[in-house]
Amino acid sequence: MTLSQVKLIVSDLDGTLLNSNHQVSDEFFELFKVLKSKNILFVAASGRPYYSMIDKLSSIKDDIIIVSENGGLAIKQDELLLSNTFKKDSLDTIAKLVIDLEAAHPVFCTKNKAYVISKSQKLMSLLSEYYSNYQVIDNVSEIKEDVYKIALYHEESSEKYIYPFVKYLEVDFKVKVSANHWVDISENIANKGHAIKHIQELYNINETETMVFGDYNNDIEMLKLGHFSYAMDNAHPNVKSVANFKTKSNNEKGVEIIIKQLIESLID
Repeated sequence: MTLSQVKLIVSDLDGTLLNSNHQVSDEFFELFKVLKSKNILFVAASGRPYYSMIDKLSSIKDDIIIVSENGGLAIKQDELLLSNTFKKDSLDTIAKLVIDLEAAHPVFCTKNKAYVISKSQKLMSLLSEYYSNYQVIDNVSEIKEDVYKIALYHEESSEKYIYPFVKYLEVDFKVKVSANHWVDISENIANKGHAIKHIQELYNINETETMVFGDYNNDIEMLKLGHFSYAMDNAHPNVKSVANFKTKSNNEKGVEIIIKQLIESLID
């Protein structure tokens, strides 16, 4: 198997395609022009909400597929490819649990807005980056839209102080430590792997033709769907154990390095 076989590239954003300043490099956008000319499909897959991903990738948004909310929502241009929201009973059950969880600050994510039950100043300072369109609420009953994901924020470490208390929910739901401060909960079917598998089937692309980049636990399912799966140098140990290959860190343009190698293989 060679890089020249690749027809689909999938990349996570935070900690992967974005650097520590939450920026996409100019070099990536130049490389993307070549990928487009070679008819290689690009998918951005993130735990971020749709509107935040569009903001980061606005110049190419009409030429790529956006998979947001950890795979709960997939959109190409204005076409809805996939949508998996919480069932009402599930939402009510989990909401009661997480609201009472000490030091956990819940963010309820809908397609166009986030609803927050918290007084954490650290969280409020982060919301403008991840959930720019948000509303502070007192009760879940104020949410009238479908919820794709509940993101739980901890000011120090979500893996240490939140995950152990919600891990038991994995029997019925998808529970993922998605970053140092975050644990995400969604319906079991709403994960990046399910979304990428759906896209592979839509475009008749197999695993040997798929390249995937990721850095955290919410990327694991989709990394398993590509032979050319890459863990960033800054990735969680769980991700490094799953990926077939490794690349440089997000601050060293690890994604761009491999895409350049792919482009060079096409020229050769």
